[in-house]
Amino acid sequence: MHIELRTAPFDPWRETAVRQERLGEQGRAGAVSTFVGTMRDFNEGERVQAMTLEHYPGMTEKHLREICEQAGKRWRILDCLVLHRVGEIRIGEAIVLVAVWAAHRGDAMDACRFIIEDLKSRAPFWKKEKLAAGERWVEKNTSGYED
Repeated sequence: MHIELRTAPFDPWRETAVRQERLGEQGRAGAVSTFVGTMRDFNEGERVQAMTLEHYPGMTEKHLREICEQAGKRWRILDCLVLHRVGEIRIGEAIVLVAVWAAHRGDAMDACRFIIEDLKSRAPFWKKEKLAAGERWVEKNTSGYED
């Protein structure tokens, strides 16, 4: 398991490949499920120019680790990777990567979904969006489906 918060942009596909190489167990992992969340240019009906993500150091990493541990207890997973941006994020940049390796796709996919849904609803992150007319704090995350 690897959990990391980063201030600099990252390439989620490169990060997944690097972790895959480090596993050295390519024969055991029959599936890898990935989720990549990127910065979009709109929210709540308004155009967004950028976003700043704040977190509670120590608490945020602890929460992310606990989510992955819970997933490991519910599904048969071999490894997981969670990378999350903090600080200023620009349109199109990756915000979060969740990758889960397992012998079978069901375990990988279900664990990946569990981790990202918990992260989006309970992890201690705070978003401030930059709009043409100023800034605003995001009160709640979207449901994950278009309204």
